[in-house]
Amino acid sequence: MTTFLHTADWQIGKLFGQFEPDDAALLADARLAAILRLARLATEHRVDAVLVAGDVFDAQGVADRTVFRLFNALAGFAGPWVMIPGNHDAGLAESVWTRALRLGAVPPNVHLCLQPAPLTVAGLAILPAPLTQRITHADLTDWFAGAATPAGLPRVGLAHGSVEGLLADGIDASNPIAAGRAASAHLDYLALGDWHGTRQVDERCWYAGTPETDRFRANDSGNALLVRLDGPGAPPQVTRLATGQYRWLDETVDLQVPTDLDAALERLGGYGPADVVQLTLRGHTDLAGHRRLHDAIARAGGKARSLSANLDALRLEPTDADIAALDADGYLGEVIADLGADLRARPDGPARDALALLAGLLADDRSAAP
Repeated sequence: MTTFLHTADWQIGKLFGQFEPDDAALLADARLAAILRLARLATEHRVDAVLVAGDVFDAQGVADRTVFRLFNALAGFAGPWVMIPGNHDAGLAESVWTRALRLGAVPPNVHLCLQPAPLTVAGLAILPAPLTQRITHADLTDWFAGAATPAGLPRVGLAHGSVEGLLADGIDASNPIAAGRAASAHLDYLALGDWHGTRQVDERCWYAGTPETDRFRANDSGNALLVRLDGPGAPPQVTRLATGQYRWLDETVDLQVPTDLDAALERLGGYGPADVVQLTLRGHTDLAGHRRLHDAIARAGGKARSLSANLDALRLEPTDADIAALDADGYLGEVIADLGADLRARPDGPARDALALLAGLLADDRSAAP
């Protein structure tokens, strides 16, 4: 029996430029922390090897310090690590891989498969299909079928790309991989990278997904796969292992009735330090509800790792009681009346934000008054 971890798409060095700098730095560090967890899981499960199916690095130009940090993070597992380049870190003539070798950063137990040649390690005959450029239109796994490997060893393919037929009709994928490649090449398992979610393609072919979620998509990311092969020809036994730290949540809240506001406030109150949230609020609310939402968003933003709230589709519908509660007379009262009239005429116009801002300022002034 042979066991190994299948992982991919580490994207070390990813910058997360759409986030605030503090959040971006922590999200980048979480990717490295996921590698430490992978090493620990490999040791705990006593696997024979760890197979990494491409995109170890997010770009060729990552800093030397990042290269050293990545390879140092592997120290928690003393067995063999087998890696191939993906589309983000393709094995060019001069690449992040050649730089890592030149720096002396690669430990002796790390096997960099920069050429398509069989590798025998840890009781496995591994057939790698490294990307030697970012985009190819040929199937780099074609050679697997004719590759000779030692008798009695399980044949495991290692590749990075898109299995044909998985994308929507009419969409051409770069770096294609033939459907049914595991069967046509007599593989016991085909370990794939490129898709960032965990996905089974067929009985012997899986995408591991990224070990640390990095986008707002419900694709079962944040995992590695523990694979057991009882021998050549035996079906693989595959188990998901959770490796991710952060939950990326893309949520929409529709406010139509008063109880919807209470539900939205409860949801905002439930976010915690492991949550990266993209929240859209739509529907309608009165001034008091709008103020409560803004207060709850501010509090939730202090608890979540990151919270982005979009209120563009939320209509502000102040009631007569809302306007009266502002308790303003003179010129300010006239401004409020004009804003209310403009808002009724143009619900999505600038009066909405102006009235909400004015209501907030008046509420703050009153709360600060002795």
